[in-house]
Amino acid sequence: MTSESAAPVPPNPWPSPRAGAPVRGRVLVPASKSLTNRHLLLAALADGPSTVVNPLDSRDSRLMLQALRALGARVEHIEDWEDTGEPAVRITPLPVAEDGPGELPAVSIDCGLAGTVMRFLPPVAALTGRMVDFDGDPEARIRPMAAVLDGLSALGVRIEDPAAPDGGFPDTLPFTVHAQGGVRGGEIAVDASGSSQFVSGLLLAAPLMPEGLTLRHTGAQVPSLEHVAMTVQVLREVGVVVDDSVAGRWRVSPGRPRAFTVRVEPDLSNAGPFLAAAAATGGEVSVPGWPVESTQIGRRWQQLLPQFGAEVMTTPETTAGSSSQTVTLTVRGARDEQGHPRVLSPGTVDGTAELTPTVAALAALAQDPTTFTSVAHLRGHETDRIAALVTELRRLGAEAEETQDGLRILSPVTQGATVRSYADHRMATFAAVIGLRQSGVEIEDIACTAKTMPTFAQLWSELVAQSAETH
Repeated sequence: MTSESAAPVPPNPWPSPRAGAPVRGRVLVPASKSLTNRHLLLAALADGPSTVVNPLDSRDSRLMLQALRALGARVEHIEDWEDTGEPAVRITPLPVAEDGPGELPAVSIDCGLAGTVMRFLPPVAALTGRMVDFDGDPEARIRPMAAVLDGLSALGVRIEDPAAPDGGFPDTLPFTVHAQGGVRGGEIAVDASGSSQFVSGLLLAAPLMPEGLTLRHTGAQVPSLEHVAMTVQVLREVGVVVDDSVAGRWRVSPGRPRAFTVRVEPDLSNAGPFLAAAAATGGEVSVPGWPVESTQIGRRWQQLLPQFGAEVMTTPETTAGSSSQTVTLTVRGARDEQGHPRVLSPGTVDGTAELTPTVAALAALAQDPTTFTSVAHLRGHETDRIAALVTELRRLGAEAEETQDGLRILSPVTQGATVRSYADHRMATFAAVIGLRQSGVEIEDIACTAKTMPTFAQLWSELVAQSAETH
């Protein structure tokens, strides 16, 4: 983690708009990044061409498509799928080692800062029989990779560190993956305590392993089990048999996923800052198209936001073309007797995973302390989010401290400042929520939100401006 005094702030930080009135509005949230990249990857492994409707268009999804093309998949963009007005991507599967003789040319994959690319694609690369070099952004080179690479090595895949004179074994980017005959599969044990993506990456490639895969987790717990459940669900939806009846063990039977067409849900995690805007300002924000059932961790906003004093309501969607499986979710923030915004503290919040930066922004507007537990794995995300949150909260005048498995926010923010983003989209949106209530908040690099939501700055500014006009 870079210290507060290092890495000077760029000269033109983005001034986060401050809400002079309760934020009110309706926000259409783009598609889920987590589901988009899982569906795109499975389409590249299916038994025929597949179509992903309403995919997220962001840096992470573009990197995934770019990587799948490099590995031999054919990608076709469709502007208007079946006259619905929605975009789609049709993917013709990539060749794997068992599909034909000979060794294909070596390729390189740019992971950027996308965990779903750097952790999901090494097992897929091994299936192709190619020699594949992986690298990414400077920030990506410190993200842990050992569990996936150890698992592949146990399956007979050659993993090399291109920077090591002896081709030593790496535990971060860059690295090279090579399995000339593909991957047979079998049984392996890995410690996935650092990220659920370690499990998901191996499970997604497992159907194409002739022996299937039995994966056993050896650590104390897997963080963000919702993401593993998401992976299991998308596999089952395309006909893959997955046995997860024993905690910490997954068995994937061999058999290619069947070709499919799927429409991607809205990104419920990215809806969080907009819903939190209502809670922070005593306003009211609605998000249409909210799935009644979802494996996304963002579904937890319905339970989390009331802990901070907000009211959460759902309205069935009955407009033409809407699905009975979706509702409009509305969040109404609390106010005190004088009509001022009031954010409460629940005291302790547990296991909020990728939602933590947004939840921390609300906690930093409450008068009472809040403790975050079971989120130690955030130290291996786009940045060390625990250290980053504590550093930036202190910069904003709050009292905060790290703990072994999370952090504590002991007092609210009291001053404006330029908040560092650390190339992390969720640190940027964390600052935007605080900026609604605290004057003088600027965000070092709002462009990093393009990782999962390229339209964030525009949607955010429009929502705040609209609220000011209608107040």
